[in-house]
Amino acid sequence: MIDPVLLRENPDLIRRSQEARGDSPDLVDDALNADSERRAAITEFESLRAEQNAFGKRVASAPQEEKKELVAQVQQLAAKVKQAQAQASAAEERFETAVRSIGNVIIEGVPAGGEDDFVTLREVGRIPSFDFEPLDHLELGERLDAIDMARGAKVSGARFYFLKGVGARLEIGLMNYALAVALENGFTPLITPTLVKPEIMQGTGFLGAHADEIYHLGTDDLYLTGTSEVALAGYHSDEILDLEPGPLRYAGWSTCFRREAGSGGKDTRGIIRVHQFNKLEMFVYTRPEDAETEHLRLLALQEQMLQSLGLAYRVIDTAAGDLGSSAARKYDVEAWVPTQGRYRELTSTSNCTTFQARRLQTRYRTENGKTTPVATLNGTLATTRWLVALLETHQRADGSVTVPEVLRPYLGGLEVLQPVVK
Repeated sequence: MIDPVLLRENPDLIRRSQEARGDSPDLVDDALNADSERRAAITEFESLRAEQNAFGKRVASAPQEEKKELVAQVQQLAAKVKQAQAQASAAEERFETAVRSIGNVIIEGVPAGGEDDFVTLREVGRIPSFDFEPLDHLELGERLDAIDMARGAKVSGARFYFLKGVGARLEIGLMNYALAVALENGFTPLITPTLVKPEIMQGTGFLGAHADEIYHLGTDDLYLTGTSEVALAGYHSDEILDLEPGPLRYAGWSTCFRREAGSGGKDTRGIIRVHQFNKLEMFVYTRPEDAETEHLRLLALQEQMLQSLGLAYRVIDTAAGDLGSSAARKYDVEAWVPTQGRYRELTSTSNCTTFQARRLQTRYRTENGKTTPVATLNGTLATTRWLVALLETHQRADGSVTVPEVLRPYLGGLEVLQPVVK
């Protein structure tokens, strides 16, 4: 949720942010009107309540013969107070609805526009070339007996899969390597719940435009998370944090679930875009003034991972219209996928400033003792999709795949994944 003070004091900044996102700036005016009505209703309620309290004291000290008449007036005043309270509550609800329809205010320098309007910040690594016809990750995975899409579909339907043998070992090894990197950099590991309450899902901003991609269990009124960011954001909801020693950094390991509604094309082949996958997610709580520095730190860790795995990649500054409602800035890191001849997103990191924390009532105490919302950030350090780039980049002419050196200790020293003769 955006800062109500910023809304009142600098609405033009928010209008420009809305326009950059491709969203309606009229929503800002709706929120301003709702805020004005809300404050007026609260003032009226508090005025009447003060009058009621003063009148109550007068009744208590009045002579007995006057009390009967005064009690009748008390009842009338009480009815007015009750009505004013209801109006204030309704106005507060209208304001909440209006302000929640506005996306986070983008950070200066974020490109305006939609999905194709990103800015490439850098390209790193050598794009792989082969003196043979490279196989895509699914054909490689099948030859290695590492990916079984057919039985995944038989058991669960389209876009489900089994990772088998070296495929399972490769993912577990990748996740454990990422966890080791996180631990070396001061992150506390968490295995998070994958089912969360509606208020937590709503608080993180995932029940907006892409709500149709989320699995909902109606009987229990719980949501399956598409990222452990949701549970990690809810971990400290309704709390006042001690940030004096520095940011709180967590690494959440979880299985994730997404409907991937409306996706198509080459994404439907293999494990690029699936309904269930594993992920290690970094999540940080910090002071707002430190958020941009922390954002660059998360990005550096992601790049460190990709470089150590021998993957060519690029970093892009995502355009405003392609940001989720919670993100004020997002960097995508895209690895080169040889058989598609293009970069594909492997990971991203978002600075959500105080947007999520305002919704979830996560605060910290400043030096003067005041409580104020924290900033939250997130970034993926490893996920199932990374296997796509790993398999295709490190394949060899005979269908085998070289294991990156940093992963070998996590696969019992295995150096090469060999095709399985059937």
